[in-house]
Amino acid sequence: MVNKQKTWFITGASRGFGLALTKRLLTHGDRVVATSRDLEALRLSVGNDTGNFLPLQVDLTSDLAVREAIAHAIEHFENLDVVVNNAGYALVGSVEEMSDEEFRATMDVNFFGTVNVLRHLIPHFRSRRAGHIINISSIAGYTGIALASSYSASKYAVVGLTESLMKEVTLFDVKVTLLAPGEFRTNFMDEVSIRYVSNRVREYQLDQTQQAWTEASGEQPGDPEKLVEIIEDIAAMEMPPQRLILGEDAYQLFTAQQRVESEDVEKYKALSLSTNFNNG
Repeated sequence: MVNKQKTWFITGASRGFGLALTKRLLTHGDRVVATSRDLEALRLSVGNDTGNFLPLQVDLTSDLAVREAIAHAIEHFENLDVVVNNAGYALVGSVEEMSDEEFRATMDVNFFGTVNVLRHLIPHFRSRRAGHIINISSIAGYTGIALASSYSASKYAVVGLTESLMKEVTLFDVKVTLLAPGEFRTNFMDEVSIRYVSNRVREYQLDQTQQAWTEASGEQPGDPEKLVEIIEDIAAMEMPPQRLILGEDAYQLFTAQQRVESEDVEKYKALSLSTNFNNG
């Protein structure tokens, strides 16, 4: 059975998962609207000049820019079938070391960029009574990562947003999938996708962390080509998963976190149940 051609809207498409997915889909005959802050880098990276590829330069933190990009995409291809909210970066440093500007910038890109896309894309899906939203969070959205608090906070926010979204759009037959990858061998740990706080407090030993993370780049266990194959596959499913943990490392971290949380809740169950007016 040949899958019907789909039209995708992918953010953060010039690097990492977004780039790998864009290339794969175009190779398989789908149509792709791909966004990036750097249009030239996007075009050079994808290297596809067919009529199925629409590269757009978009600042996802700008509500107006996102609205115009989605309107242009719909006008160009007439409809959109799948959106993949993939854009993001990591800021490394302790809460104490992060400036207000640095922390908020992480949230603006990783979380509010996703919100902006959804706000302007959902009306299209709702009117068609069709569509598939794929939000890429991270295992850091389920278990906090030390010295990456703003990244973890933004990814936890994406999880909460997506859980609510699932309940909101089900009335319109819109599918929603939340992905939480672990470490995959992309360029995520290079100087573009990972940034370090300007202010450093000696006790947090951020220099050592930076060196360790730099050395780990290129050694991640996950294969990004397998991940984007999964994304393509679930977009073809009549009933795709709502939540999907990706990577052996992510699965182990997720299940460990679930055990810790469950143990804590049970340990203090008496206190939890003691708060009603009729208790005590």
